[in-house]
Amino acid sequence: MADDGLLGALGRVGARKPLQRAGLLSEPTSPVASDADEVARLLTDEHFTAGLHEVAGRLGKPTTEVEAEAAGYLREMAATHNQWVSDRWTKFGQWLMRAYDVYVDDDWITKLRSLDRRHSLAFLFSHRSYLDGFVVPEMVRSRRITPAFTFGGANLNFFPMGAVVSRSGVIFIKRNTGEKPVYRYVLRSYIGELVRTKANLAWSIEGGRTRTGKLRPPVFGILRYVADAVEATDADALIIPVSIVYDQLHEVAMMTAEARGGIKRPEDLRWLMRFAREQRHRLGRAYVEFGEPMSLRERLAELHADEQAAPRAIERIGLDVSHRINRATPVTATAVVSLAMLAADRALSLSEVLTTVAPVADYLARRRWPVAGAANLNDRSTIRRALQELVASGVLTCYEGGTETVWGIAEDQHLIAAFYRNTAIHVFVERAIGELALLAAAENGHTDLVAAVRAEALRLREILKFDFFFSARDTFGEELDEELGRLASEDAAKVELAADDLRVRLARARPHVAHLVLRPFLDAYHVVADRLSNWDGDFDEQAFLDECLRVGKQWALQRRVASDESVSLELFKTALRLARHRDLVESTQPQLAKRRKAFADEIADAARRVSVIADIARELS
Repeated sequence: MADDGLLGALGRVGARKPLQRAGLLSEPTSPVASDADEVARLLTDEHFTAGLHEVAGRLGKPTTEVEAEAAGYLREMAATHNQWVSDRWTKFGQWLMRAYDVYVDDDWITKLRSLDRRHSLAFLFSHRSYLDGFVVPEMVRSRRITPAFTFGGANLNFFPMGAVVSRSGVIFIKRNTGEKPVYRYVLRSYIGELVRTKANLAWSIEGGRTRTGKLRPPVFGILRYVADAVEATDADALIIPVSIVYDQLHEVAMMTAEARGGIKRPEDLRWLMRFAREQRHRLGRAYVEFGEPMSLRERLAELHADEQAAPRAIERIGLDVSHRINRATPVTATAVVSLAMLAADRALSLSEVLTTVAPVADYLARRRWPVAGAANLNDRSTIRRALQELVASGVLTCYEGGTETVWGIAEDQHLIAAFYRNTAIHVFVERAIGELALLAAAENGHTDLVAAVRAEALRLREILKFDFFFSARDTFGEELDEELGRLASEDAAKVELAADDLRVRLARARPHVAHLVLRPFLDAYHVVADRLSNWDGDFDEQAFLDECLRVGKQWALQRRVASDESVSLELFKTALRLARHRDLVESTQPQLAKRRKAFADEIADAARRVSVIADIARELS
């Protein structure tokens, strides 16, 4: 048995686990001097030990073996806040962030300090970059808020980084724990202990970085464990939704390659050095904004009081958090310029860019949606600067040899431009749905157009609910009415409109966004639905996705989908999730082929209407 000091030293340099696997070192099941406080308390807690014995019984393993395994997991995931290490890790993080000026809403910081004195805060942040894991802890610590324990993926727990980072409050956790019941029990217990002691926590609600720029569906594991701890004690956790958005990111090219099926590079010391070198090139600003806080205890009580909502309470809370993050996310000048360039799909002069951006800027102003840095999107200097910064990073090209300077998307950079556009895509989703719903109602000639518009909007909401975060149905209906009012210049819920009048109003409305916002997703869904309707035999997901990539590339070359942006594993997987939700994949229900064909027709019709909106927008340009 190694002494306590040696055990701690071996753990810090990453040697403890290899020595234990080799049988040269055993795992103490009682506290040692180097253990974090939470570990020491759990190892002597009768309830924790009783739970381990129950797990051992289910697994048919000796209790001593399970206790040793649990002690090892506890020490592996445990984090501390060592002042000396934290100070130096913060300086390293600030150096890594040298590509950006970080803007934080100071009014919110004042509120958070007040809340910190009375609550345990759980910062749930969006995840577009590895840098997010530096931004949030540094933001908390440097602004005199109690330092948070931040959950990170075990893929970042490599030597020597892991040993250092865990002493600055980072808890490394494994992602795939389905076959590790002891690990799951230990993680649940450890999180419970942190909640019981009212520690501040931080993690990404998305689980991993987005490959498309928009918020990914929430991951519920940590949230579920925190909720369990809240319900098991008298503690509460105040959820703080955190939006982090960047003008540009060095790692976008790598992420878009992964979305096309590329292999993700493993994180190691070489990766860290390469990532750090990339940050030496300035890329503008990072913006940190906060959504409306949510008492986890109160929200759980509300949902448990509703018989229909109770079984999916955690999922509802996760979606609520994602929705609040989106609501807090400002629109960057980079996003708006990218939207304009993708809309034109050709080179534009500065005046043309401004003309394209103007209705978008007006729409944002009417909705009072925040613009990052309070930038004026109608200002020539603001837009010119965004264009020049995108040229500097290689996303756009600039040609100055003619009578006026023009900018265009560089070769193979459309996905990167789309990533930046997608950071603002959530702002326009309801409007895009409204456009398609109005068009469908006009095409079908319903006598009750208002009811038809609402029904079509709800149908589209159901199609898109795995890619976008919507309010509850009643609230969504109210938001739709507001959007239809902006589209039709009147309250569409109260005014009787003829089908022809509806077409005229739709044609006059600006901006038209359905083709900019929804086309990439519906085109990807179309590929998946088409391949599914033609699939024979047993379903093999990997083979199916590979076929979608191949056929998607073919369709992009044929212009059956608008661009390569739709040829994305990320989008295909979401479409497949929708198909599974409708029991169209591994189904035992009758008439599967017929139902798959109906699904393909439904998606194709929605994609066709997007093209009609694109034609309307083109005629007005």
